[in-house]
Amino acid sequence: MEYVVIGGIAAVVRGVPFITRDLDVSPRRDLDNLDRLAAALVELGATPKIADAPTEIAIPLDGAMIANFANLSLDTPHGQLDLVLLPDGTRGYDDLIRSATRIEVDTGLTVAVADLADVVRSKAAAGRAKDHAQLPILRETLEQSRRLEP
Repeated sequence: MEYVVIGGIAAVVRGVPFITRDLDVSPRRDLDNLDRLAAALVELGATPKIADAPTEIAIPLDGAMIANFANLSLDTPHGQLDLVLLPDGTRGYDDLIRSATRIEVDTGLTVAVADLADVVRSKAAAGRAKDHAQLPILRETLEQSRRLEP
C-alpha cells in the first residue's frame, strides 16, 4: 500500500520540537490501494470514528468506504490514525510523494515522509487555529534546515 506520512509526525521526523498525539497519512487514492489499506487496518483492529454513528452497528471498512471521506479518523490499538485523502493546500498523495523522503523505521520497513515545506504548506492552508499556532516553529525549523543543506 502506498501513503505519505504527513502532519505532526512528519514534522517531528524533520526535526520540529513538538509533541503530537496521532498519526496522519495521505494514501494514494486509487481503489486498489485503498482496499489494501483497509485490509491492513482491519488486520490491525482499527475502527472508524464516525460522528453520530450508532455504536451497535458495525461499520464496514473497505476501500470504497475510505474513498467516501476526505478525512477519516480511526482508533487503533496503538493510538489514533487519521487518513487524509486530500490534505489542505496539496493535491494529495501524488503531489506529496514527489518531495517525500523514504525513511527506514524498522528493519525492512520504509515509509514515505512528507517534506517539511509540504507540512508547512498544508498547515498554513488548513485555516485551523491549532495549525496556525504551530506555523512559527514549523517555519523556523524549515528555515534552519535549509541553511544547513549542503
